[in-house]
Amino acid sequence: MKTGEENNEKMNKESLHSTSDEGEKVDRPGRQFYIPSQIVDEFGEKGRDHLDKPFRAQLLLALTAGSFMTFGAIFSILLATGVEVKGIYHLLSGLGFAAGYAMVFISGSVLFTEINVLLPSYLFNKSGLMKVNIYKFWASAYVGNILGAFIVAVLIQMSGSLSSSFYTELSMYLDHKMKFMDRGVVGWFQVLVSGILANWLIGMAAFLTTAARDITGKFLGTMLPVILFVAGNFQHSAANMGYFSMGFLSSDQYTWYEYIFLNLLPASIGNLIGGGILVSLLFSYAYKEDIQTLEKSNS
Repeated sequence: MKTGEENNEKMNKESLHSTSDEGEKVDRPGRQFYIPSQIVDEFGEKGRDHLDKPFRAQLLLALTAGSFMTFGAIFSILLATGVEVKGIYHLLSGLGFAAGYAMVFISGSVLFTEINVLLPSYLFNKSGLMKVNIYKFWASAYVGNILGAFIVAVLIQMSGSLSSSFYTELSMYLDHKMKFMDRGVVGWFQVLVSGILANWLIGMAAFLTTAARDITGKFLGTMLPVILFVAGNFQHSAANMGYFSMGFLSSDQYTWYEYIFLNLLPASIGNLIGGGILVSLLFSYAYKEDIQTLEKSNS
């Protein structure tokens, strides 16, 4: 079977020498991005590639992705510290966190919230599924992300590199993330809905990043949805792992079970819905016929 890249190259070559109504050949530039059906098909291929890796590779890539989340959380705080204008504050904070996501997407690391998009695409479009492997991989990605985020937070604390102003700003970030806990059951479900919105946006970041065929396009595709979810305070479990790891080690502002049960748990459920249904399955269903045609042309 041809890969999505090979198929795209073939389509680009054909578009360079299309024929007009008069029979004359017309030179047109090749597309510099994947079309939506190619993107969804590529999601399925990436999902299968992740599943085919040995468990040790899956776990190591999950640890790496989690570590990038803590680096992104730190950078988002450092860039926005001392900024009074809200719009610029949100822009800089989002740009900082986008650095973490860019490292995840470009390196091929395994982020729980990204595979919420990739694996449902594989489930919907590809055959030969072994469900046990799916759930094992999903669980290892989640645990690996938490461990990776925490390990980097420990190393940063041990380095003593950050100033007191950073921790003051971090405290404000944590209050912003945990404001829902005072609302009881209603707050828990608000975090869940916020998680749906967050991974809807991150799913679209994966969509735009996959669409781009050069490194600049991939960075831009990552940044725009990430800036939006950070500015909106939408609850993204993988991102919060980075903030909460730093918060847990640096203060007793909140307990570990408050972080996990009052934020990460409902946010993770929402992330599954937002990425799996509103991005992966929605586009898979919408472009089902196009994807089937694409796979036939590749075989």
